[in-house]
Amino acid sequence: MLEHGIIYALLAAFAVSAGISPIVIPFLRKLKFGQSIRDEGPKSHMKKTGTPTMGGLMIIGAIAVSVVVVGLAYGAFGVEIALLLLVTLGFGLLGFLDDYIKVVKKRNLGLTSKQKFLGQVGISVIVYFTLLQTGISTDIRLPGTEAAVEIGWLYLPLIIIMLVGTSNAVNLTDGLDGLVAGSSVFAFGAFSWIAYSFGETEVALFAAAVVGASLGFLIFNINPAKVFMGDTGSLALGGALAMIAILAKAEIVLVLIGGVFVIETLSVMIQVASYKTRKKRVFKMSPLHHHFELSGWGEWRVVTAFWLAGFVLAAAGTILEVVII
Repeated sequence: MLEHGIIYALLAAFAVSAGISPIVIPFLRKLKFGQSIRDEGPKSHMKKTGTPTMGGLMIIGAIAVSVVVVGLAYGAFGVEIALLLLVTLGFGLLGFLDDYIKVVKKRNLGLTSKQKFLGQVGISVIVYFTLLQTGISTDIRLPGTEAAVEIGWLYLPLIIIMLVGTSNAVNLTDGLDGLVAGSSVFAFGAFSWIAYSFGETEVALFAAAVVGASLGFLIFNINPAKVFMGDTGSLALGGALAMIAILAKAEIVLVLIGGVFVIETLSVMIQVASYKTRKKRVFKMSPLHHHFELSGWGEWRVVTAFWLAGFVLAAAGTILEVVII
């Protein structure tokens, strides 16, 4: 039964991610792929300098192996999984290039914002035209109802906004040990359930694989982290999350299920806007998790609070989509 395949995808991705980490982490350390910490960040983070980064390679590898093997075994490897792999690998490659430039080329900012944006938009456009070839509808379903609104060609800018915005939002959130990996478990778990409920079994299988890969990585990423996912992991996870929402026709509820990432991004936007217009900061530091750190919260306390928020938001989104309808 395909339900078993979804579970096996989760377990396989967990086993691969957790299994290769003890091998990959020392290899990254040997290559001196260590994280550099920004001077303007919290001073308590300086002790993390040199921690191996690019750990997102383990997450991406675990996802790919799991969905290919289990998907083929259960006859659930089609256009949707191919698209999800395209987005995950594409955004992961952008993140890898960014990490590589930072770590190896010693350019602390990595790719320029323009280069990264053009890459993200390019992948989004490819996704849009591929979706049109598959006959996907360009309507937006209203959460909690069976009603939908047809938006036609406006679906292209929507896809660009979702993929670019979500990948950058997850990237901004990746500032504390285990924060993104743990939050991803709840978000992807919710979408796996939603996709399965709507009969999108390939999407459900892929989302379950991301849950497993994130859990396996979290073992080594939880405070004190032995490895960071880097932009390689955060951009890939963000792109995958948005693509899953698109394929599950749950575009609107992404804002709720991915609420932690949305709030983190809004905190940065509010901070920048406030400083540019009033020369005053709303938060002690943005993204929001740094504000709580500088307010005296320990890193573990901040992360668990954000995890709790992520769980509540993911549960609320699942109830809205699956139960109410």
